[in-house]
Amino acid sequence: MAVSTEAVKELRQRTGAGVMECKRALEEAEGDMEQAAEILRQRGLALAEARAHRLTTQGLVECYIHAGGRIGAMVELNCETDFVARTDTFKALAHDLAMQVAATNPLSIAPDDLPPGAEGDPGEMCLLLQPYIRDPSRTIQELVSEAIAQTKENIQVRRFARFELGQ
Repeated sequence: MAVSTEAVKELRQRTGAGVMECKRALEEAEGDMEQAAEILRQRGLALAEARAHRLTTQGLVECYIHAGGRIGAMVELNCETDFVARTDTFKALAHDLAMQVAATNPLSIAPDDLPPGAEGDPGEMCLLLQPYIRDPSRTIQELVSEAIAQTKENIQVRRFARFELGQ
């Protein structure tokens, strides 16, 4: 099936995937934009799993101070190369994660990191399992996986800290 360049462009803007990846996904989905986006998302998750063993020694620390200056958060986000650490995609992810930490106050990054005796829903206490504050239909882990698919590098949330006046 022939795919129009407009459809490829729209899918690329929507997902951030490469031009050829978008074209192949649209051909596979026979022009269905939603199905093509899902195909790209699944491929991104597979890519994230394949890259999970790679070392992440570069990255950045992002800070977010909520309006009024009463709540702040810092997140260390790591990747494989300093080239990716300077991309807009990586910087935006780090900023979104810092906002998420400030808004939700998670206890740990993943369920394996929960302190002993922590009681409650891991989906609320673990950063990677939480619904994204800007789009609750997606989790933070999905957000990170999408960035991995875009940058073609492993990305790891190394640590975070949240500060609130009087706490």
